[in-house]
Amino acid sequence: MRIGIDIDGVLTDISREMLDNGSKFFYENNIEYKLNSLEYDDCKMLGVNEKDVLKYWNACLVSYVENCRIREHAKEVIEKLKEEHEIYIITSRDEYGMPEDFYGKMQELTKKWLEKNDVKYDKLVFTNEKLKICKENNIDIMIDDSPSKIYEVSKEIKTFCYDVPYNIDVKGKNITRVYSWYDILNNIKKNAKKI
Repeated sequence: MRIGIDIDGVLTDISREMLDNGSKFFYENNIEYKLNSLEYDDCKMLGVNEKDVLKYWNACLVSYVENCRIREHAKEVIEKLKEEHEIYIITSRDEYGMPEDFYGKMQELTKKWLEKNDVKYDKLVFTNEKLKICKENNIDIMIDDSPSKIYEVSKEIKTFCYDVPYNIDVKGKNITRVYSWYDILNNIKKNAKKI
């Protein structure tokens, strides 16, 4: 099987990053904010306008991309999956929020982070068109956290919804909710028997 894996929200806990470091940044810079972990959109999750979100990302994004912790057991489960399956890292990461000095370096920094965390994969794709990329690469299962991406991809491809507060209401045909990396492994084994 070919397995597609998102980065932010699946390999990392970006919402925790935003809630922890966003509130710190806004507090230290006397910017009013109101956190809401049930929202996916940056502005709504942090309760600030886009200008303030960009200030936050300009100050914190590079550090996040270089140093964020990988989710518990992600590396070891991916190693186990790689023994029998192909791994495609498919991310929507782009240059939004990158400080001027680092603009154009998101892909390079992401590759270094994957290498630093010893994440094994067959292909890395940066795209906002996940369904198209999944179809072009014959992905059998996509793992994502974004409600809109889950709904988009699940129209045609089996999709695992990585459980986080902002996607709690995501349900539908072709969608399986997963709660941890070992839960992903267990569900992939079940699905592999059906394919």
